[in-house]
Amino acid sequence: MSAGLPPRVVIAAPSSGSGKTTITTGLLGALADRGSVPAPFKIGPDYVDPGYHALASGRPGRNLDPVLCGADRLAPLVAHGAAGAALAVVEGVMGLFDGRLGSAPDDGSTAHVARVLEAPVILVVDARGQHRSVAALLHGFRAFDPRAAPAGVILNRVGTERHADALRAACAEVGVPVLGVVPRRAELAVPSRHLGLITAAEHGADARAAVDAMTALVAAHVDLDAVERLARSAPPTPVEPWDPVLEVGPTDRRARRVVAVAGGPAFTFGYPEHAELLHAAGGEVVVVDPLRDEALPERTAGLVLPGGFPEEHLEELSANVALRSAIHAFATAGGAVHAECGGLLYLGRSLDGAPMCGVLDAEAAMAPRLTLGYRTATAVADSPVAARGDVVTGHEFHRTATTPRAGTTAAWEWDGGTEGFVQGNVHASYLHTHPAGRPEAVRRFVAGLVGPP
Repeated sequence: MSAGLPPRVVIAAPSSGSGKTTITTGLLGALADRGSVPAPFKIGPDYVDPGYHALASGRPGRNLDPVLCGADRLAPLVAHGAAGAALAVVEGVMGLFDGRLGSAPDDGSTAHVARVLEAPVILVVDARGQHRSVAALLHGFRAFDPRAAPAGVILNRVGTERHADALRAACAEVGVPVLGVVPRRAELAVPSRHLGLITAAEHGADARAAVDAMTALVAAHVDLDAVERLARSAPPTPVEPWDPVLEVGPTDRRARRVVAVAGGPAFTFGYPEHAELLHAAGGEVVVVDPLRDEALPERTAGLVLPGGFPEEHLEELSANVALRSAIHAFATAGGAVHAECGGLLYLGRSLDGAPMCGVLDAEAAMAPRLTLGYRTATAVADSPVAARGDVVTGHEFHRTATTPRAGTTAAWEWDGGTEGFVQGNVHASYLHTHPAGRPEAVRRFVAGLVGPP
């Protein structure tokens, strides 16, 4: 029997920088504090915001990306990720209608996901420098696509009470309910770097303090009862929850082999569904922190090195000679390794001159500009995660470059060029993929592991 989607709401904005993450994180914390048990989601390939969502809600932050996972998987992923929760809170990406460039209109956008989930939209508007103009803005957003029309607004960064009154009057002109009026709070800013916000794992106690401040701000200035009523107005759409066991299909789970997955502050760009799929495929997932652990877990048969910010932890990573040597020995002996982005950098000879694992004959350094965007790529060769000719959709997000860009055998080809490395049983690339969109890759990786269970 199909389960229904939970009560749910999407937090959107007219553009990036409007305060979606602050409002969403604070909303998650405020709802959790009152016992409402929210499940957090983030639209798009963002790895940073879910860390703050997890701190606020006490539940794993999960991504919803119709480009990487397919629109048909979104509702099942929400049903899976919100199991046991009272409602789902989904943070949007960029502006409400901003999707993948060069694709169908608003493909992969917040509006796209809201339509698929049949979820009401709350628009977060940065109200600085305007008052009655907000009415025109809301009117335009409601008229542009009635299927994703904002059902309410949270006015953010409001100045004085007089300013707030003028904004409320403007919203009343176009019939959009005001669910919150949030004042300016410069001290809430979370430090950022070349790829966006500093991750919650790196920010430590300061991240917890920032989340607590966001929670207090939203609790004091947003009508939580109104938000919950709006979430409950979403139809209880029947859907079968995403199931990692069904996704990977029949497999022998009796003789589990250890899959070491890099974690800790330097490697935070992962998805909860990856560990769930690895386990469903017969792996025993053990987290290893390259900043602290000096050896791979006992019986390691496979190694996953996700993305992150190794460039921000060069001294500690390089100083951990024991683990670097262990990884080099493991890969050289034929151990299965899957590395993405930050993991690729860690496997090279050096990163900004600091010695790394030396598995790949490549050097990496900071680049003058950011590389960002979705890619449709074809596997150049057989590897632990792909068969030659497989076509995948992935995402690049980095401000480093490797020399060379590709190995003797490349990992992927797109737009007429090759990228990444397939070397022995190692697959390393800048391309991020979402395992929920490619469960067959996880099954292939685990099925190919050798060694004692």
